[in-house]
Amino acid sequence: MRGNIAQLMQQAQKMQENMQRVQQEIAALEVTGSAGGGMVSVTLSGTKECRKVRIDPSVLSDPEMAEDLVAAAFNDASNKIDAASKEKMAGATAGMPLPPGMKLPF
Repeated sequence: MRGNIAQLMQQAQKMQENMQRVQQEIAALEVTGSAGGGMVSVTLSGTKECRKVRIDPSVLSDPEMAEDLVAAAFNDASNKIDAASKEKMAGATAGMPLPPGMKLPF
């Protein structure tokens, strides 16, 4: 029984190290989302900090459309970050059975 606990502790420690590494990788990501056929693009870091916004000058003549396109580009980039995070986290937790519905990080 003692060997099983030691083995579980080693697995948990390894998983924690993997999680920290993956979180650092995610934070270092830069992802660009776009809208309006590329007329507006937003670049976000892995922690969803806005790094850059590019707006085609032709969009600026319609402020309401520009607002909508910026929001759509931001959401596109945010969704890409979420997908990349999910993929990287799945790799970090591979081989470690998690109860259904449990998400990491907590």
